[in-house]
Amino acid sequence: MYTMNRTATTDMEVTSIRLERELKEKLKELAGNQGYQALIRDVLWNYVRQKSGDYPLQSQDEIRASVQAVANREERCALTGTVIRPHEPMLLGWTSTGEMVPLSIGSLREN
Repeated sequence: MYTMNRTATTDMEVTSIRLERELKEKLKELAGNQGYQALIRDVLWNYVRQKSGDYPLQSQDEIRASVQAVANREERCALTGTVIRPHEPMLLGWTSTGEMVPLSIGSLREN
């Protein structure tokens, strides 16, 4: 999961969210020393980046592996920003941080 630069908690807005007790406990387990609120922020930022097409990838070196896929909906290549239309062939790239990101065919050309 992508971890962004930390903002001081004093610069953040307080927001209340209701979570099922079981979900909160699972988040605490997964977060470990990071803290579950920081984990929730990371998850939300990753979701926003995915939906907006604003992936944090700087180079193809961040892709550890890829598999062929077909887009079910419009996607944006995490490396080039190229639009991938529904039903077009694409790749799913597994990043060094464990995320799966959409990649256009040809975006992983060898140097």
